[in-house]
Amino acid sequence: MPDKFNMHTAPFDRLSEAEQLTVRGALDIAYYRENDPIIRSEHSSDSLFVIIKGAVEKRSSDGNEVLSHFVAEDLFDAKVLIEGYSKHQYIALEDTLCYLLPQSVFLNLYNTNPQFAVFFDTSLAKKQELVEMAKKQQNLAEFILTKVNSAIYHPSILFEPDTPINVVTEQLQSHNIDAALVKLRENDPRLESHPSSPHFAIITRTDLLHAVMIDSKPLDTAVAQVASFPVLNVSDGDYLFNAMITMTQNRVKRLMVCKDEEAVGMLDMLQILSSFSTHSHVLTLRIARAGSIEELKSVSTNQRKLVQQLLENGIHTRFLMDLIATINDQIIERAFELTVPHEHHQECCLIVLGSEGRKEQILKTDQDNALILRDNSDWPHCHQTMKTLTSTLSELGYPLCPGNIMVSNPEWVKTQREWKETVKEWATSSQGQDVMSLAILSDARAAAGNHMLLAPIKQNISKHMQDKSLLISEFAKPALGFSTPLTVFGNLKQQKSGLDIKQGGIFPIVHGIRSLSLEHGIAATSTFDRVDALSDQSVLDRETGDNIAEALKLFIKLRLSQQLNSSKGMSNVIDVEKLDRAERDILRHSLKVVKKFKQWLEYHYQIRD
Repeated sequence: MPDKFNMHTAPFDRLSEAEQLTVRGALDIAYYRENDPIIRSEHSSDSLFVIIKGAVEKRSSDGNEVLSHFVAEDLFDAKVLIEGYSKHQYIALEDTLCYLLPQSVFLNLYNTNPQFAVFFDTSLAKKQELVEMAKKQQNLAEFILTKVNSAIYHPSILFEPDTPINVVTEQLQSHNIDAALVKLRENDPRLESHPSSPHFAIITRTDLLHAVMIDSKPLDTAVAQVASFPVLNVSDGDYLFNAMITMTQNRVKRLMVCKDEEAVGMLDMLQILSSFSTHSHVLTLRIARAGSIEELKSVSTNQRKLVQQLLENGIHTRFLMDLIATINDQIIERAFELTVPHEHHQECCLIVLGSEGRKEQILKTDQDNALILRDNSDWPHCHQTMKTLTSTLSELGYPLCPGNIMVSNPEWVKTQREWKETVKEWATSSQGQDVMSLAILSDARAAAGNHMLLAPIKQNISKHMQDKSLLISEFAKPALGFSTPLTVFGNLKQQKSGLDIKQGGIFPIVHGIRSLSLEHGIAATSTFDRVDALSDQSVLDRETGDNIAEALKLFIKLRLSQQLNSSKGMSNVIDVEKLDRAERDILRHSLKVVKKFKQWLEYHYQIRD
């Protein structure tokens, strides 16, 4: 029984324990010498092959064309087992050792286990879904071990025991809270029966309502008389999971938070549930509460940890991008509010460009932004303020843009009228840099200030690009500027440094879809929304659109995963050797989608080298 067979990669990880035992019991091992035929053309096969070591080539029936190349951990060819014969031939390129899974066992699993079967489906979307399921980690340990801290609970109002209840009611109303704490006197008789409890009581709006409306207490009644004691509490630094258990067991909505016998805040169930939902809600609350750049900087540093948590817990890439884009927007908007004088907020619009504009940036990359000023705006210190804003964003973890596409550069700060003139100049220029500047601006999204100032600029871009085939053709050319990292045999190709997934996969899709969207007047900025719109207009057929979207999601996810676990920082390079068999298979499939899409663009726009 081949105990070393890897059951932890797709599709075998989708098998039940009993099914895995069946596979292990049925496996055999075969050895092939160099140039030995493994599957002959027009013949059937009686096994699924998984390569242990060596290499196998898939060739056309006449042997003149190489169609694919398989190496260690690759498997082939399920299609032959399903259809009953092979159109092609499979030849050992060198001495090769393979696991053999009998056809009868394979077909039984294929017909009875849908999750196993979907791996062999030609739909990229289904393949990607399987890989994501296989990679999803049901890891709640991080959340269970999260501790109560000031980022989660909120400070509580503390009343003296003699405070009249009408004053307490007014204070709760003005602070928009429904509970507060009351400091008890040392001689309060209730303390005798609970000597170990912190000397605090709790007062809620319900307590106040009952005191006045049911018990007919005078409005000047001391709050200590109607406050509840003892108060269930949790210590600052205790496990958040314990706090949730305490609330659940005692059927209460809130706990007092104590530190060294003193009350420091209040924790309610909503905050706990938010924290157990990957901390994103807590992060956004802290952004909104930030009263200084230093406070905002403290919040911003937690983003990478949030991304890591979401990725490790199997959150889908699209959701991850949308959530992080929202948090980025909130940080950038708060930085704008803290930096730009309030009287100028409606006179300008801060726009984010590039991947941030498309909501496809997950980890913080270069600042790409610009400013639209209202025509005839009177703001003599604008340039200095924008330099401060750029510096502030850099402090918050957004690196300076090497191309200087930032609001600190006066070239990217213009009035509405000036932006319209600039768009016209770029649209009529034959300079490559002007074409790319127009591409960058076409992804613009309002982030802060007066959002209404952006719409006329976007409409102006659309007006200059629609129905101009030569201009769009020139615009689309950069999408074909990088080669697809596949060998002539259709295998992954990487340099010594690795495989550049941005050049080879992300950029061709993003820019190709951007070009088609401008051609067809699609206003969306997200590449995924643009793909949907192009499919709705039948510019792309639905299957092609789905495959392009799935390929882009995979590229972004693989890049993100390696960025989080690499010392190289924000590199676009993928180390193929670190991918398992299923990931390599889906990456190869996705790059073939890119290659096919580029060929389609070349034909569509009649682009010739």
